[in-house]
Amino acid sequence: MLYILMIYFIIINLAGFYIMKADKTKARKNEYRISEKTLWLVALFLGATGMTFGMKAFRHKTKHLQFKLGLPVLALIEIALCLYLLILLS
Repeated sequence: MLYILMIYFIIINLAGFYIMKADKTKARKNEYRISEKTLWLVALFLGATGMTFGMKAFRHKTKHLQFKLGLPVLALIEIALCLYLLILLS
């Protein structure tokens, strides 16, 4: 169970990082964008850490206060939750 949680956390955060890159690329090309609802769903399913790093790396959504503040706070909560579960399950 512990390994499944760790693998899921890694995969969803890689996906979160990639989705920020993909949305930034689409924004530069004036293409159809990834909806903010989808971005927040990925973040809520434990992908906020990867999305926060993606936001910083690609300078994407940094002017939107809800992302600028919300993603890092959610990332900290998710990391704390994962650490708690890691300790609980080990």
